[in-house]
Amino acid sequence: MMRPTDFRGVYAIIPTPAKPGAERWDAVDTVDLEETARVINRLIADGVHGLIVLGTTGECATLTPSEYEAFVACVLETVRQRIPTFIGTTALGTHEVVRRTRFAAERGADGILLGLPMWQPLTVDMAVEYYRSIAEGFPRLSLMVYGNHRAFRFSFPAEFWARVVDVAPTLIAAKYSRPNVLLEALAASKGRVHFLPHDGGMSKFAELSPATTTACWSTAASMGPEPVLEQVRALLARDTAAMKKIAADLAWAREPIAHITSDAELFATYNIQVEKIRIAAAGYCKAGPLRPPYHIMPEPYVASAHEHARRWRQLCEKYAGEVASAPSGRGVHNA
Repeated sequence: MMRPTDFRGVYAIIPTPAKPGAERWDAVDTVDLEETARVINRLIADGVHGLIVLGTTGECATLTPSEYEAFVACVLETVRQRIPTFIGTTALGTHEVVRRTRFAAERGADGILLGLPMWQPLTVDMAVEYYRSIAEGFPRLSLMVYGNHRAFRFSFPAEFWARVVDVAPTLIAAKYSRPNVLLEALAASKGRVHFLPHDGGMSKFAELSPATTTACWSTAASMGPEPVLEQVRALLARDTAAMKKIAADLAWAREPIAHITSDAELFATYNIQVEKIRIAAAGYCKAGPLRPPYHIMPEPYVASAHEHARRWRQLCEKYAGEVASAPSGRGVHNA
């Protein structure tokens, strides 16, 4: 099992590639397994250090049981334990979470990405017990909390972290995006949780807690990982000037979609759409159609996502030389 200090490098997040026609209400067998294997192999060859699947971008909530299992099996058979891989197993209730988690564990997942059931919000007592029970049931599987407070209608307060680390020893990480409460969460968790920022927030996390900021998660890596790989290289080298330069480039690339991502309610409504449209437009991964009911997107937002993807590809070209000349990142983690 991994430890909190084992996280180093870029943990790429990929969509669940969809076949043509997946946007239809009566579509079946929508997962493009050939593209799944291709993009995973490409990301590993390009130097990413870990993989996270089946969160929001992975359309975890829209897959049928057979599609979910086919995708998980393909992901893990393709990775072949070359890099740490976290499988999203979030569902509406604990029993389904257990079924999904057992399936992933039996096929060699390093860990799971686990959010809270979304039908009704949980109290701290409920959330602590939820993660305690999964940790008890899967004592050899690393557990990463999906710490999206907007999606799960739960603030993940300091009280939660202080209590959950004492009853869920396999909980070692959190997919996290909240620098304003990072230090409070770190203190409450007693150093037992690695709070993993997204690529756009890594600089701020590093300013607040340089010792614990050694990795990031990146959906943008599915548009091409070069800018984020270079950012992590600068981070681990403690090259502050390079970090600031790359952060400015990433902010420039995000400008076209900033009016969406900065509006909490708007982004919550179009999160999946923005991610899959920008990934498809960049051309690195064939994300395929959006699955219903999240296949509706206003045309101006589509145009914004396309412009963002165009800018990101420019950054990929800009940083490709630096990544190619740097030492391989595949040995960065200590799994």
